[in-house]
Amino acid sequence: MANNSYSGVKNSMVEANHDGEFGCTLKELRSLMELRGAEALTKIGESYGDIQGLCNRLKTSAVDGLSGQPTDIEKRKTVFGQNLIPPKKPKTFLQLVWEALQDVTLIILEVAAIVSLGLSFYRPPDAERDHCGKAAGGVEDENESEAGWIEGAAILLSVICVVLVTAFNDWSKEKQFRGLQSRIEQEQKFTVVRGGQVIQIPVAEIVVGDIAQIKYGDLLPADGVLIQGNDLKIDESSLTGESDHVKKTQEKDPMLLSGTHVMEGSGKMVVTAVGVNSQTGIIFTLLGGGEDDEDDEEEKKKEKEEKKKQKKNKKQDGSVENRKKAKAQDGAAMEMQPLNSDEGADAEEKKKANLPKKEKSVLQGKLTKLAVQIGKAGLVMSAITVIILVVLFVVDTFWIQNLPWVKDCTPIYIQFFVKFFIIGVTVLVVAVPEGLPLAVTISLAYSVKKMMKDNNLVRHLDACETMGNATAICSDKTGTLTMNRMTVVQAYIAEKHYKKIPEPENIPSSSLDMLILGIAVNCAYTTKIMPPEKEGGLPRQVGNKTECALLGFSNDLKRDYQSIRNEIPEEKLYKVYTFNSVRKSMSTVLKMADGSYRMFSKGASEILLKKCYKILTANGEPKVFRPRDRDDMVKKVIEPMASEGLRTICLAYRDFSTADGEPDWDNENDILTGLTCICVVGIEDPVRPEVPDAIRKCQRAGITVRMVTGDNINTARAIATKCGILQPGDDFLCLEGKEFNRRIRNEKGEIEQERIDKIWPKLRVLARSSPTDKHTLVKGIIDSTVAEQRQVVAVTGDGTNDGPALKKADVGFAMGIAGTDVAKEASDIILTDDNFSSIVKAVMWGRNVYDSISKFLQFQLTVNVVAVIVAFTGACITQDSPLKAVQMLWVNLIMDTFASLALATEPPTESLLLRKPYGRNKPLISRTMMKNILGQGVYQLIIIFTLLFAGEKLFDIDSGRDAPLHAPPSEHYTIVFNTFVLMQLFNEINARKIHGERNVFEGIFNNMIFCSIVFGTFVIQVISSIPTSRLKFLKTAGHGTQKEEIPDEELEELEDMDEIDHAERELRRGQILWFRGLNRIQTQMDVVSAFQSGTSFQGALRRQASNSSQQQHDIRVVNAFRSSISLYEGLEKPESRTSIHNFMTHPEFRIEDSEPHIPLIDDTDAEDDAPTKRNSASPTPVSPSPNQNNNAVESSNHLLPEPPKSGTPSAPGSPLHSLETSL
Repeated sequence: MANNSYSGVKNSMVEANHDGEFGCTLKELRSLMELRGAEALTKIGESYGDIQGLCNRLKTSAVDGLSGQPTDIEKRKTVFGQNLIPPKKPKTFLQLVWEALQDVTLIILEVAAIVSLGLSFYRPPDAERDHCGKAAGGVEDENESEAGWIEGAAILLSVICVVLVTAFNDWSKEKQFRGLQSRIEQEQKFTVVRGGQVIQIPVAEIVVGDIAQIKYGDLLPADGVLIQGNDLKIDESSLTGESDHVKKTQEKDPMLLSGTHVMEGSGKMVVTAVGVNSQTGIIFTLLGGGEDDEDDEEEKKKEKEEKKKQKKNKKQDGSVENRKKAKAQDGAAMEMQPLNSDEGADAEEKKKANLPKKEKSVLQGKLTKLAVQIGKAGLVMSAITVIILVVLFVVDTFWIQNLPWVKDCTPIYIQFFVKFFIIGVTVLVVAVPEGLPLAVTISLAYSVKKMMKDNNLVRHLDACETMGNATAICSDKTGTLTMNRMTVVQAYIAEKHYKKIPEPENIPSSSLDMLILGIAVNCAYTTKIMPPEKEGGLPRQVGNKTECALLGFSNDLKRDYQSIRNEIPEEKLYKVYTFNSVRKSMSTVLKMADGSYRMFSKGASEILLKKCYKILTANGEPKVFRPRDRDDMVKKVIEPMASEGLRTICLAYRDFSTADGEPDWDNENDILTGLTCICVVGIEDPVRPEVPDAIRKCQRAGITVRMVTGDNINTARAIATKCGILQPGDDFLCLEGKEFNRRIRNEKGEIEQERIDKIWPKLRVLARSSPTDKHTLVKGIIDSTVAEQRQVVAVTGDGTNDGPALKKADVGFAMGIAGTDVAKEASDIILTDDNFSSIVKAVMWGRNVYDSISKFLQFQLTVNVVAVIVAFTGACITQDSPLKAVQMLWVNLIMDTFASLALATEPPTESLLLRKPYGRNKPLISRTMMKNILGQGVYQLIIIFTLLFAGEKLFDIDSGRDAPLHAPPSEHYTIVFNTFVLMQLFNEINARKIHGERNVFEGIFNNMIFCSIVFGTFVIQVISSIPTSRLKFLKTAGHGTQKEEIPDEELEELEDMDEIDHAERELRRGQILWFRGLNRIQTQMDVVSAFQSGTSFQGALRRQASNSSQQQHDIRVVNAFRSSISLYEGLEKPESRTSIHNFMTHPEFRIEDSEPHIPLIDDTDAEDDAPTKRNSASPTPVSPSPNQNNNAVESSNHLLPEPPKSGTPSAPGSPLHSLETSL
């Protein structure tokens, strides 16, 4: 982001002697900032005289700040560096791909695919197969071997798909969060004084020499030295690890370090080090760049800084806020930090430094467990499958057929075993739900993106789904349930209760002057009322909203507080006791001209009134204020105001006379007493209009909303009733912090869980509570075992003191607008609009994530159960899996990937808020889901087994069951596969509902992703079922050219010659003629004899050698004749090839003749018939050719026949030989 504003700045090398302009060098300032306390003061004294001297050397004014001239600012950036820490390089896409490849399942698949690929190119020497067992008959069919590579390639392709999708997801996630981070960084502003004006500038624009105003809740953006401080306490634990708050004063310890938190007070500092030169920046540089180089020498560190600086401009910044936790914090749960700037990069950094693996959320934990269980089951199933297959084969071959193990047969047996192994791997692959991690990632990433639109900035991904299980929300009142735009609407002043703002004339002028002076100096100078942004709008409130209300009150009384502030600048305030949660008040001491002191105080009325001994009367004179008067006032003024939901604030003062000498300012109890009450005001903070409805939704969804506030109990009760947290007639508890503590502690003052358990189920409002009370309540509810489910608690917070409660809660919500940096950092989700109704949206999204994943699980498990059972039983009964490895993978990976996208992107509906939250320990698969999975599974299995074992009868086709191991695909199995896939597709629609709803189509068109995916999958399935013979390129793709291809021109010539075929070119001229003549005569003889004898089949078949293709051709011809259709039409009809299977399966057709056969020209015909994929529905129609014997040229010119096994004429004794002689 600094890039945009200062892309032109060249970060020149920072030389140590570059002090032409300024009285101190970068190196001096860096070494100064490494000192603490007394050492630092001594060094400042020695080198610069005092802090003022340091300001002079830096050419800045402690009062007016820098001039703000662009040239001066540029020069400072050049000499001392910019206030940004370059973010770490994001992971490249290739790194993400590599990470995705580490998945175990994918590795198993890759191995299987490579083995399968290797085998498809391996040709075993042609053993004499008859003595290798009858099962070996069809071990290698021509066609299957040519397209055998497809299976391995398809597995690899699907692996690539999954890896790319996963990597792309991670990449877009990272990109999203970087974008988010830079957005937050742009919003991160800090208050500095430039040219005498107090302005807010982006953190990255801060330069050395700037005078920065710091206040309670700030995260310091740079290192500096304190110029002026009021009661300043800093939490330096992020740098030093010490949890005690460090008091900062000019006299004792003025050193302020970047990345530390202001826990109390306010002040001003001069900035001395920014960006990579600040203390946090140095640690960062060591974390980011210094992992490889542990050498601590100053020189190396310097070089590194220099390099960093040069690089800095190239990168988008990581704002100085990107730090936090440089040492503290163990970086856990940082999985997705988009953080409010102060966290993102540094958490990222920490993660890289400390964390080997990402943290898992509850849901991911459950899923991992489930996936492991399923994987183990799959492993067992696949092992059993392989064992059964091997045992069946061995028993059949060596025991039933009683064959010896012959060395020649070893390659064939090995092929069988590999085939079995691949079937086993397939079963395993189908059993493991790869889609699951993908579904989770997609679902969460999709939700996080959409939640941004609903004003939820998710910092930790898992918070998103944890929120869906929330059972309790502990919410702040101010700003979350109310609008946080405060105005004074009632006042009790000069002994009169005004229901609306009084006219200034009605108030005695002495009281009015005192009131305005008190408001002007005793409100933080950073708080102010600005003119409205648009004409006619409301004035803008900057800073603390309660103080804004008081300043607005002074404006309503027609007085200008700014003129008083100009007279008494912040430096002239003698002492300030800033507001904190213990004091519940703020006081400012002025030193008067005569040497006396006057202290103004403001605070919660019931607390401050107890310290008032006098009150200003109607004529502006103080009179004694007794406890009895106080009780009257509480009854008549404060309670009526509070019951209308107003926050009551008391304004008072005290004079210290010179006679008493200077008071002991550190003894607060003596100081804050004997006050004179000026007035009591009632401040209204209206309830947000959308809150009551949001709270009703929460209650209906089984979520208890509790209000935890620092306000008076009556105000809290009134607001709680307006919001609907309390209903009239309920017996719920409203407690004050003191009472709550009294009830939960035993005699020794220790908190007891049993005592908390008695209170929290009924407690709805906790008023006047301290941050520790909030933390105690949250911890008590979480640790409670009273309810049958462990409670999941969400907490909202905005103040620095809410940090512990936000961290302890299951989900912490910080306020994006009113929240301090500390609160944002402790939170999981930032509400960018500070609105309670956004929390309800978060609940909806959280439940939706959980449901999306359950939907996907229901779908995935059905597929898995059915596929595994089918593959297992199929393999055991028919020695071959009915679903081939490639088909399984298509179903498993491609459909699952798409299904996870389809089901994970269902938008949430209001109906999600009508059910109770799931418990933390509830199993992922509910009973309804189990019922759906089993019901659907049984239905699918019945259909598939019916088709598998009776399909050939139903559809009157050849059975694909007992085909040899490498037989070509059959129509039968194609039907099984298609049915299986389409059942999954329709089941995907069923899976949209998991709570037993009847109508699964409801709202289906609201999710276009779902519709397009279902339709797309269907289309791809239809395409994939086209027989491979139509997709000719697939067959040759794997093998390149084995023989020289014939160029097109030659082919045309050959076709003109009418006679020549590829295979013929391999034979010598004489043989060609010989074979061709023989072949013609043979065919004609067959036709004639077929015509003559009624037993056309047997007649034709008995005379054949083991050349199945020839038989097939004959049978076609015969069939053609029998059905009295012309010869050529017979060649075209798809049904005409079906009888090949009968021939293979009926024993009477088994041919034992194993003599070498002569490849006849028509050999190629069989190849035409063996499409590589099992799902071919019909063969390619052959165009009628002018020469029947040459039909191979037309129908199969894309095939490359094997070279002839023997070039010699038929051996005597073969059926062919006898035919020859008879002719």
